Amino acid sequence: MAYLIAYLTILLVFGVIDAIWLSQMATRLYKPILGDMLVDNIRIMPAVIFYLAYPAGIVHFAVMPALRDGTALTAFTSAALLGALCYATYDLTNYATLKNWTWQVTVIDIAYGALTAGVCAALAFVAVQTSLGR
Repeated sequence: MAYLIAYLTILLVFGVIDAIWLSQMATRLYKPILGDMLVDNIRIMPAVIFYLAYPAGIVHFAVMPALRDGTALTAFTSAALLGALCYATYDLTNYATLKNWTWQVTVIDIAYGALTAGVCAALAFVAVQTSLGR
C-alpha cells in the first residue's frame, strides 16, 4: 500500500509541476534556443511512458529507502540525486550532440529535475506516513 500511495502522489505532483513548468518555460527558455528542433505536436507515447516510469523510479530509489530510514530528508536527497542524474543523462547527451543545445538549458534542466524529484519524493513520504498514521 505504501508503494501505491507514494507512486500516485508522485504521479499527481510531478504531473502538475511539470505541466506548469513546461507551459511557462516552453516559450521563454526552450523555443528561443531550440527553435525548429522542437516538434509542433508532442509525441504522446514517449511522454506517457516517461510519466508512468519516472515516478516508479523515484518511489523505488528514494521514497521506499526513506520510509525504512524514517526521514523526509532521505527521500528528498535521494530523489534529488536521481533526478539530477536522469536529467543530466538527457541534457548532457543533447549538449554533446546537438548544435542548438546550450549550457544554459543543460544547467537549468538538471537543477529543475533535481528539485522537482526531491519535492515529489518528500511529499510522497509525507503522504505515506500520514496514510499509515505514523
